[in-house]
Amino acid sequence: MSNTAKALPVNGELHDCWGYKFRWTELHQTEDQLKPLLYTYDTLGSEVLEQIQKHKTASGKATTGPASRDDLFTTVKELALSGEDEVINKFWKEVNTIPDWVDWDQIKRGQDVFYRYGEAFLIGGTFSSLVAGMGAARIAETLARTGGFAPKVGRKRMFETTQHLLNVTKTLESIQPGGQGWLDSVRVRLLHASVRSRILGMAKTRPSYYDVESFGVPINDQDTIATIATYSSQALWLALPSQGIYLKQQEIEDYIQLWRLVGYYMGTPTDVFKTAVTSKAYFDSVLEADVKPTEISKVLANNIITSLADQPPHYPSKDFLHAQSRVYNGEELCDALAIPKASYLGYVKAYLQVVLLMTVAYVFRSFSFLDKWRIQHNRKSFWEMVITGIHGLGGETSFKMQYEPEFDAISKLEKVGRGASVATKNIITMLAVVIPMGAVGAMYAFAK
Repeated sequence: MSNTAKALPVNGELHDCWGYKFRWTELHQTEDQLKPLLYTYDTLGSEVLEQIQKHKTASGKATTGPASRDDLFTTVKELALSGEDEVINKFWKEVNTIPDWVDWDQIKRGQDVFYRYGEAFLIGGTFSSLVAGMGAARIAETLARTGGFAPKVGRKRMFETTQHLLNVTKTLESIQPGGQGWLDSVRVRLLHASVRSRILGMAKTRPSYYDVESFGVPINDQDTIATIATYSSQALWLALPSQGIYLKQQEIEDYIQLWRLVGYYMGTPTDVFKTAVTSKAYFDSVLEADVKPTEISKVLANNIITSLADQPPHYPSKDFLHAQSRVYNGEELCDALAIPKASYLGYVKAYLQVVLLMTVAYVFRSFSFLDKWRIQHNRKSFWEMVITGIHGLGGETSFKMQYEPEFDAISKLEKVGRGASVATKNIITMLAVVIPMGAVGAMYAFAK
């Protein structure tokens, strides 16, 4: 062994990654062991994209490039129904075949888990997954090249991602072939193939644009596994615990299997999601290997906060968002991401929110009739808030290429000033925290 070689971790060894602690096991992997996944990817998805271009060229309908704004799913479906293309047929059969490990009762329970702790999942997705997730330098490099996390479009992009989340948890039928959650997953898979093709093509023209050797193939297997882990493992073992919420073991297993199925539809290797134990070990490993904030990480993390500040319906101030980031992600990581310190008032509001979320979670899951009502209520209210509401998307997205990688599209740090006055924002934010807390107390008293 050379003097520069790293000693392998020892089983049982305590690791501390930005304040998140875990013990190393034989299921964990070092950065070097994970590295091969940087250069493998969903080859079938990429081959489908190439076939689409060939068919369009042959029919005289060729587009300007693989990153077209066409609805690729519709094209794939048409070609699959014709049955003429072997690659398209293979892809279509794969996404319409249910793996033998799928238990639909368990998938349904996993969907209910999301709505049982819905607010905490959404908040965790914003701060632990998105803001903190930008600390993963390689993923940040790819995202920055789409320009899609500039403040003016960042909020819309987050809502589009949430649409996928809501569709895969909407009903059991929605996650089965032909359902909207299945459709979103396949469309995102084709979108990933488009982005990958576009970036690799541009890197050939200008090698300095994207360093494949350093960052891996864009949207590689490690990236897509990490994406599914972000929705599942990170939420279960980092985002929700940071809000004082701990799930039951069966809930954890059910939720992991839901996202294992979504990952399958998206062309993601799913073996790491066989059990909760294997899922957590992979999440621990990739967190330690990948979270190394860079200047791009700082830009994207702060752009996300800027895109959310002063927005309806609650008009959160940047100070409150900074406090939330620091409460949920820890001071060390937020310092590395250059997220400004928050005021004492910001911290007070953030901790009040934690108390509220804990109260709601534990009270409502303790009574079956409240639990059932809450799941049904959140299914409806989240859809209205994100998709059909006046402040939402205004309708479902079809995941076409909206944020095309361009040589001059790399996201830059931006400041966007807008919204209500500071006094108004503080009043609205406090009401948004205090009023629901009073309502929860009243419901608890009624339940008793």
